[in-house]
Amino acid sequence: MITITEKAATKVKEIASSESLDGQGLRLRVVGGGCAGFSYDLYFEDKIGDLDEEFESNGVKLYVDPLSFQYLEDTEIDYVEGAHGSGFKFNNPNVKSTCGCGSSFSA
Repeated sequence: MITITEKAATKVKEIASSESLDGQGLRLRVVGGGCAGFSYDLYFEDKIGDLDEEFESNGVKLYVDPLSFQYLEDTEIDYVEGAHGSGFKFNNPNVKSTCGCGSSFSA
């Protein structure tokens, strides 16, 4: 299962509303790249693929393809704001190491 915190869900809904994307789900992907090997990709999507896993957490639909799911299982997505900026943070128990900038990981 993949979950999203209430704070992150609020931010997703805010973005969807401002971009006229209400009703769309949030696509979560793991893509190759970054200095540690993998990075996360998030974007809105209006339909689910035949093989996708679908979750709903705090009122947000989450779509994950089978390849990405193996790296994202049991992940919690949060939204953080701090002195160095703001953004979505993946609390992923499957990560073995991350890069210094925190934007990529290895599993």
